[in-house]
Amino acid sequence: MDALIWLGFILSIASILVISRWHLGASLSVAALVLAVFTMSPDKFGSLGFDTFTNPGIIFMALAVAMIPMIGGYLETSGLMDSLVSNLRVNRKGFLASVPALLGMLPMPGGALLSAPLVKRGGKGVSPSAMVALNVWFRHALYLVYPISTALIVSCYLAGLEVYDVIPVLAPFFLITMVLGYWFFLREAKGKINDKGKFSWKGLMVPLGILLAAPIIDFIILRGLKPDIRETALIIAVFTSFVLAAYFSRTTMKKSWRVARKMKPWNFGSIIFGMFLFLAIFQNSGVPELIGSLGMSNLALCIGVGFLLGVVTGRIQVPTSIIIPIYMGSAAVLTMDPWHFAVAYMSIFIGYVISPVHPCISVSLEYFRVDVKGFMIKMAWPSAIMMVIMVIVGLLVF
Repeated sequence: MDALIWLGFILSIASILVISRWHLGASLSVAALVLAVFTMSPDKFGSLGFDTFTNPGIIFMALAVAMIPMIGGYLETSGLMDSLVSNLRVNRKGFLASVPALLGMLPMPGGALLSAPLVKRGGKGVSPSAMVALNVWFRHALYLVYPISTALIVSCYLAGLEVYDVIPVLAPFFLITMVLGYWFFLREAKGKINDKGKFSWKGLMVPLGILLAAPIIDFIILRGLKPDIRETALIIAVFTSFVLAAYFSRTTMKKSWRVARKMKPWNFGSIIFGMFLFLAIFQNSGVPELIGSLGMSNLALCIGVGFLLGVVTGRIQVPTSIIIPIYMGSAAVLTMDPWHFAVAYMSIFIGYVISPVHPCISVSLEYFRVDVKGFMIKMAWPSAIMMVIMVIVGLLVF
């Protein structure tokens, strides 16, 4: 039985890697089906599928993520994106690093689509695969030291640690991440952003306001009103940006259809459904329990399994919810050592930022028309260097 579960797991990952070249959403759905065939009854699969496709939060998220590329499309076709880029008087390297990081500080699912149009406009001379890589890398690097990052807060809670006890330990890894991002993704960006012509505050603030409206409103509603369905804040926020983009772009139904045909928002929505279906099947497949029963060392658990689960789930919270309880049980402790936590968190993080299941990566690949293979090649060296560092630090602290 265990052998069948492992076989199903391996084949499901292979399905993602192969079919994603054609359609990412379909690859995730097929991977979920493959894993289900080997690990559960048709009734169980049907029940999980029904729960996924009727979950209001997932529906809201899919609709919101489908609207996000339309916002970028409106800004691009109307010239507002050109106006924003021409009025941001900064170095090109600084622009390409700061824009994803700025929008990533107010995180929202699939939010890399908000920075993707800016990266594309400011990324003259940068290859599409590098634009995907830097859009993802710099967007998520701040998650390592950002004190209101949901992933960090939840993970610290599971480990019995305070966020501000962990941030000083994670800070050196954050700095290394930034250096690697510059070396591997930004070196080919030359010169300054085009700043010819007269500076216009309106030309800067209108498109920037449209882009920032969604994450800011999402944050305010989420923190202030605390809606029962988290994604309620998301869809209200994105819809607000969508309406503002349509209004200031002076769009018409005909123009909207033209933008939709170019941006293909339905592809992005299908990715969300496929992603959550795969995640639900994975969590109920028996694979997490099998991993926990292997009886491996905490070093192998935190680094090897942590990285693998980051890749497989495209999440930080899911792997930490598996790794940390297994660690705490095997070590018979109530509080995880901060350095052990940092090694585990970083290993999961590196898997997370290269995972095709990660929605920011999936939608960035779709936006820049880059296949998974090209992205993986671009991310290979910095990710490998970070993992080598994790192994060295792990050998020292475990």
